Amino acid sequence: MIAVAVARRIAVVLFNLGGPDSLAAVEPFLKNLFSDPAIITLPGPLRWLVARWIARRRAVTARGIYAKIENRSPILPNTEAQAAALGEQLRDLGEVKVYCAMRYWHPMSDAVAAAVKSIAADEIVLLPLYPQFSSTTTGSSYRAWIAAAAAAGLTAPTKLVCCYPTEAGFVAAAAELIRLSLAESAAKTSRPRRLLFSAHGLPKKIVKRGDPYPSQVGQSARAIAAALGLADSEWTVCFQSRVGPLEWIGPYTDDEIRRAGRDGVAVVLFPIAFVSEHSETLVELDIDYRHIADQSGVPGYVRVPTVGTTPAFIAGLAELVRAAVASPAPVRSQVGRRLCAVGDGCCVNPVT
Repeated sequence: MIAVAVARRIAVVLFNLGGPDSLAAVEPFLKNLFSDPAIITLPGPLRWLVARWIARRRAVTARGIYAKIENRSPILPNTEAQAAALGEQLRDLGEVKVYCAMRYWHPMSDAVAAAVKSIAADEIVLLPLYPQFSSTTTGSSYRAWIAAAAAAGLTAPTKLVCCYPTEAGFVAAAAELIRLSLAESAAKTSRPRRLLFSAHGLPKKIVKRGDPYPSQVGQSARAIAAALGLADSEWTVCFQSRVGPLEWIGPYTDDEIRRAGRDGVAVVLFPIAFVSEHSETLVELDIDYRHIADQSGVPGYVRVPTVGTTPAFIAGLAELVRAAVASPAPVRSQVGRRLCAVGDGCCVNPVT
């Protein structure tokens, strides 16, 4: 009798933030966001009350933001495009199905875990679309997945790609997009230019608990700047999207844009922690910060696109999946070793 090889069924689950798919979904999306203990660390019942209050209070402003981008977030269709592109890259692994699991809006981890259960996957790879680890992004999504997988009765071996701040495909994709934007800026003005690597901010108290996110953002920036051959004086890391009364990590992106205006240099801005377009890029960077640049006398403002489905980035994600499948470790960074400090809740125990 001739043995017939059976292809492995591999489920790849892409983690992303998610976003409202209509104006009516804005308030419940915000309630889900602020109910997350990784975002607000109050005890459960009090946190849920505060989350409802914040969601109701911020919903009007947030609906105004989404009204500027067709009344919905583009995160899910962007992530679905990345999932389709990644699936094409992974055909060599056998039967591979790529899913999108959103943290705060549909499809969320419970629905995706049930879908993975239905295909009887032999192995599961969790791949966050957050190159830099944070307890508020990868850590939160991983906790949600653990609970959903348990409820669905998933028992297949599961690997988590913890972080990949200097992954070669990500760096190459970012560098190529930035080169094009630097050329666009040079065509608009002969003034010197400064590259801003803008990342979503975090409250300082989260970083003080050992979150490695700002350190890993710095790793990404240095790797991309090196690929571009830039001197340290030609670029800086900054942080956007701060809200509320807490003190956030800096420098702030809007302040750096104003500083560029005072220095008389053009700005090329790359969203280093976002791999798909959403409200923080399409509204905050493209509209609000462009207005700040104009008001501050910046001689030219160019926003670099996110890496999206660029071939180098998708190829890099595929290599991360292959490395995870080949590794015996359940949690793995891009190179199979820690990229964070020993006390950080990252590679070894991402749910601390």
